[in-house]
Amino acid sequence: MSLDPQVCYRAVQSRDRRFDGTFYTAVRTTGIYCRPSCPARTPSFANVTFHPSAASAQAAGFRACKRCLPDATPGSPEWDVAGTAAGRAMRLIADGVVDREGVDGVARRVGYTPRHLSRLLTAELGAGPLALARARRAQTARVLIETTALGFADVAFAAGFASVRQFNDTVREVYAVTPSELRRRRGHAHRSGAGTGTVEMRLAVRTPFAGRALHAFLAGHAVAGVETAGDGWYARTLDLPHGPGSVRLDLADALDRGQTAFMHATFRLTDLRDTAAALERARRLLDADCDPVAVGEQLGGDPVLGRLVGRTPGLRVAGHVDGDELAVRTVVGQQVSVAGACTVLGRLVEAHGKPVETDVDGLTHLFPRAETLAAVDPETLPMPRSRGRAIAGLAAALADGDIALDRGADRGDVRARLVALPGIGPWTADYIALRALGDPDVFLPTDIGVRRALARLGGTPEPEAWRPWRSYALMHLWHSLDLDLEETP
Repeated sequence: MSLDPQVCYRAVQSRDRRFDGTFYTAVRTTGIYCRPSCPARTPSFANVTFHPSAASAQAAGFRACKRCLPDATPGSPEWDVAGTAAGRAMRLIADGVVDREGVDGVARRVGYTPRHLSRLLTAELGAGPLALARARRAQTARVLIETTALGFADVAFAAGFASVRQFNDTVREVYAVTPSELRRRRGHAHRSGAGTGTVEMRLAVRTPFAGRALHAFLAGHAVAGVETAGDGWYARTLDLPHGPGSVRLDLADALDRGQTAFMHATFRLTDLRDTAAALERARRLLDADCDPVAVGEQLGGDPVLGRLVGRTPGLRVAGHVDGDELAVRTVVGQQVSVAGACTVLGRLVEAHGKPVETDVDGLTHLFPRAETLAAVDPETLPMPRSRGRAIAGLAAALADGDIALDRGADRGDVRARLVALPGIGPWTADYIALRALGDPDVFLPTDIGVRRALARLGGTPEPEAWRPWRSYALMHLWHSLDLDLEETP
């Protein structure tokens, strides 16, 4: 990532929170690194260097600022916009793939050799995959130390460390304190999870954040058994690498512009080693790395979309926790209403999903895995035969690894492979890219809801002018169908 020192320094001088998570400021005289909005005295330009990642600053010998906690920020939105190999690798590292499969596993999924991947990440981010994974483990460990009563051994393995010694050494090196001192420093914070698989965390998001609109979308698409929702909260089961789990998210609006807000999440995990994966998947669901100010500035002046953006600032693209699940749900939902698709999917879950025990009423199953659906006779599925065969073909491709929807795959390659399957067309492939792959620039001109929304709004839309944020334009159009357009924003 190319960083202009003059531009970065101006952001630091103005303490602009919009740049938190997009770069980090390292101060030679103190040996610490900070987020751009750190409230401490602004250092001299001659004494600072700028880094594209926390791992880069750590690799250069700097430790995290205890005042601004630079790692407690949303991630950079650049990775989803560019869709580069570095961004794809970053998403896999955040999901814990290095901890589970090593650097070879990440490289294989991205399509490079481990050596070439290391060169690429070092050039883009100033650190290789091992250093990036270490920085992510340190951040997860800090949050668990400060917000839970888990023993340090449990924290170490939940964060992905191979040993307690490695955990202790990393915390001391990154934060210049021991784990015990870190916990005492936040001693008055609410803690949860002593001796259990329950972990409560706060998920950082940039503001404005339209939490109520996101809640309405997720609740309106909820599938019985897998998802449920109530007043201001949404919960679902999670099929994680080491066992099943669940997450409950409390969603509220946070409309102050250019700040960092936090959404409360409660994870219940069979195996604490899945903490990092569960956290990353919840962040995908919230579109937590979005830059809503940049989106609003581009779309807000559009003659067709402008008043919608003013009505619902910070509207997010609802992501998903499992690409395979989202793909199956999308095919089932072809040419039927959302309510009709949810009914069919509920039957599919009851018949083929894995039962799980949770303490949330309504969460009873994991969504059926691809290999399970690939083995089902498509004639027995509760849908038209052609769609049942499309589900079977898609599930077989996912189960065999011919198509990967883990955000580490190349979007163009995924789309080509999807549309080559019988029964899957451009709308389906693009909707999967929108929610499963996190593509911020998807537009669905043939979608019935989009056509209805544009007809209500009038004017001549120019989708090319909405790039690279057409996915957000799409969400605003869908959301407008539930708004009274006669009301003044």
